[in-house]
Amino acid sequence: MLDPKAIIEDFLESHDLDFERANPNTFLITLPGEAKLQTHCALVIGDHSLSINAFVIRKPDENAEKVHEWLLQKNASMYSVAYAVNELGDIYLVGRLPLPAVTDREIDRILGAVLQYSDASFNPLLELGFSSAIRREWAWRVSRGESLANLKAFEHLIS
Repeated sequence: MLDPKAIIEDFLESHDLDFERANPNTFLITLPGEAKLQTHCALVIGDHSLSINAFVIRKPDENAEKVHEWLLQKNASMYSVAYAVNELGDIYLVGRLPLPAVTDREIDRILGAVLQYSDASFNPLLELGFSSAIRREWAWRVSRGESLANLKAFEHLIS
């Protein structure tokens, strides 16, 4: 079996991804997105598997049941990772891969999946779990003449 540390490091360097090593077995990667500008992902090499853990969004302020229902419905069709909720209620993408399956191609597929799921879910999760906060922010910005540019995706929430 090839060294998974070397495979991951070579992949990250060859794809110009922003990463650091928290320790010899942990890679902390920043994936650039569009709706969610950055997704922070950790790849942790264990004795038998590679763990994938990526922060998606903090605990929803409202509609937690609807948010969780949405996540569970999405989980059924996802590759390699699934949505999970930690003890604080924050939402992550998590997964495991056996060490013999760690290849350039598989790391590419997994990081691509993490980025796609995190980025595609960001606005729907904000809308479901933070619509009141979005409306308050919109009103505050309007009252102060501030830019609404990064809230345009939520314009339909404003009555």
